[in-house]
Amino acid sequence: MVPAPKSDKDFPYWLVFTIGLSGYLFYRILTNDLYTQIQATLLKGAGITIFVTLVAFSLAASAGLLLALGSLSRFVIVRQLSRFYIEIIRGVPILVLLLYVAFVVAPAMVQAWNWLSAFVGLDPMRTRDFSLLWRAIIALSIAYSAFIAEVFRAGLQAVDPGQIEASEALGLNGWQRFRLVVFPQAFRTIMPPLGNDFIAMIKDSSLVSVLGVTDIAQLGKVTAAGNFRYFETYNVVALDYLMMTISLSLLLRRWEQKLRNKIPEH
Repeated sequence: MVPAPKSDKDFPYWLVFTIGLSGYLFYRILTNDLYTQIQATLLKGAGITIFVTLVAFSLAASAGLLLALGSLSRFVIVRQLSRFYIEIIRGVPILVLLLYVAFVVAPAMVQAWNWLSAFVGLDPMRTRDFSLLWRAIIALSIAYSAFIAEVFRAGLQAVDPGQIEASEALGLNGWQRFRLVVFPQAFRTIMPPLGNDFIAMIKDSSLVSVLGVTDIAQLGKVTAAGNFRYFETYNVVALDYLMMTISLSLLLRRWEQKLRNKIPEH
């Protein structure tokens, strides 16, 4: 039986080709007025893209960890509720969830706020005052929390039960066992898929353009509609996303390699 080749030892020809293609596009941006103008416009949306990704992923990771712990809870009601949430959210396309949150959940939240404000003396809120940006962030957080919950659950279950039994024998309580024993060991297993989810969220953040949020994708759509130079405009849009995802992917690989070298196998 022929052993599988070690892909991590291959020369990264794909990276050389990517750098060459990106270099050509960067050259066009620096030397072509049209490309320069397009890039200057898209840079105005880069901050929104980064903000949406960071905030939504932070919220999704926090919720995902709670859901993972809930799905492993000793209480059957907590386990069933967690599984119900995870399976339902994973079964709904992100675009559909984005629209549902923006035009169903958000107005319902405003109505709930207004009902509460009538009792406690707070100022009422109009639906249009609920920012589309935050509607998009909430939707992405809900969508990714279900996927991240499965990542955390798999990592937590991968910890050797003997390690947990040993920590119990040392008299550590539940929180101490999780913080000092379980999570540090699970983190090495969790890190690669969690990094992949973060990269995926950078790309999926472009869905917020459906709501008119002025991220890179939305500005690219508006620019192309104005100059009718779709080829050049979407070349630059693709380049901006590619640079973010490829750079982050390479950084995550280096970090994973350092973790493998630093943390011994059990």
